[in-house]
This record gives sequence, C-alpha cells and structure tokens, in this order.
Amino acid sequence: MSSERILDYQCRLMTEKVAIVASLAAGDEAPVALDQTKVGRLSRMDALQSQAVAQDVRRRRERRLVAIAKALHRMDEDEYGYCLSCGEDMDAKRLDFDPAVERCVPCAEKEEV
Repeated sequence: MSSERILDYQCRLMTEKVAIVASLAAGDEAPVALDQTKVGRLSRMDALQSQAVAQDVRRRRERRLVAIAKALHRMDEDEYGYCLSCGEDMDAKRLDFDPAVERCVPCAEKEEV
C-alpha cells in the first residue's frame, strides 16, 4: 500500500477522532429527573428513552474511538492494511469505506456467523 494512501487514511481517522472527542466533551446526556411532581409520566418516559438513546450513541462513539486508536497504532507499527485474522492484504475499497476496519470481508463474515 502506498504511503500517500496511508497518509490519507490517517488524516481521515484523525479528523474523525477530533470530531468524536468534541462531541463526547459536549456531554449532551443529562440524568432524567424522576420527581413525579415536576414532570408527567409520559414526559418522564420520553426523557428516559431519549437518555437511553444518548447513552447508546455515546457508547458507539467510544467504541469508534478505540477502533480509530487501534488503526492509528497499526499505522505507526507498519502493520496497517492487513487483516488481523488471516494476515492477508485488505482490499483498498474496504479501507476506503472505513479506514479503521480490522478484518477483510471473508473473515468479518465468518465472525458474524
């Protein structure tokens, strides 16, 4: 894989990392007040659902940060672009779609089963 292509992936990952860190720092999810005298039951249920969605989004962003960190580490170690399961070269189209991906399509499909 060319160093220009790896540099492009690295820039994309770093840009995404900065955006995720900024969104996590904003901390949009606030705890739901369960005081029944201030908020109605349906409003509380809606707030609890919104809070659960926000927590799930936060967990996904945190997992994505880990994946980005791992990809950047593989780049630093000159181990980037190879499937972590079989060791074969990753398809450039797969890396173009997601530079943080760890496995080739066949190995990823095996894992899902």
